[in-house]
Amino acid sequence: MECQRNISEFLLMGLSSKQNIEVFCFMFFLFCYFTILSWNLLIIFSIRCSSLFNQPMYYFLSHLASMDICYTSCVTPKLIGDLLAERKTISYTDCMLQVFAMHFFGMIETLILTVMAFDRCVAICKPLHYMVIMSRNRCHVFIWASWVGGVAHSFPQVMMLVCLPFCGPNEIDHYFCDVFPLLKVACTDTYIIGVLMVANSGMVASVIFVLLFGSYVVILFTLRNYSAEGRRKALSTCGSHISVVILFFGSTIFAYLRPPTTFPEDKIFALFYTIIAPMFNPLIYTLRNTEMKSAIKKVWCQMSFL
Repeated sequence: MECQRNISEFLLMGLSSKQNIEVFCFMFFLFCYFTILSWNLLIIFSIRCSSLFNQPMYYFLSHLASMDICYTSCVTPKLIGDLLAERKTISYTDCMLQVFAMHFFGMIETLILTVMAFDRCVAICKPLHYMVIMSRNRCHVFIWASWVGGVAHSFPQVMMLVCLPFCGPNEIDHYFCDVFPLLKVACTDTYIIGVLMVANSGMVASVIFVLLFGSYVVILFTLRNYSAEGRRKALSTCGSHISVVILFFGSTIFAYLRPPTTFPEDKIFALFYTIIAPMFNPLIYTLRNTEMKSAIKKVWCQMSFL
């Protein structure tokens, strides 16, 4: 297929056409973005400045917090600015970059969540061999593999979109550039490409979700041999991760594991995996984690004496 296009920008329809709703959304999402940045930076800083960084679980958590910042920053600043703009436009190049960045950082976050589930599975099922299996070198390999997986997932997506002809109309019924809304405005039959997109995004998310579910089945099976106190502590640690997984994967699977078309509910579900989930992730991990709360208090106490 020839790479050809007659348009230089896309017109985003946004969340709503009503000005009073857009003003409310501006204030709300500005607060959400500030919360995402502040809490995730607090987690990163607290882990890096404490002994928790030497533990694999918190090493992965610091990288997850970094990905939350990168992932939501692909969309949220543009959304906030567009809510006060009369004409919401994005250039063709920026649109393709946004698609690449969204899927790149989103896949990295997905793979890090998978690694964190594996980490908890090893910690509970093989506690005596935990530090050997989850050595720091192996943790580095897992993180680098997540970045490679991000490239392997996002690069084919963007290449298929770049080679689509766009000759008008250029209106995208969304608040950011995503795969299915772009397929809808392409000037060619996109059924085959849409199926490939579903296989690349939806099926990958579903397979990873099944693997995560299986890992927690193994964990629950192993916890039968633990004492009541041991089960409580293990479930408390895993509960945070399960909450994050359900919040992130629930909306992602709905968005991508379906026929390649658009629905009115897409914008609502997109808000969950682009803004709401990254905002609640740090709150879930800190409010339910005693070690994390202690590290935050310690770091802030040290800063207050400086």
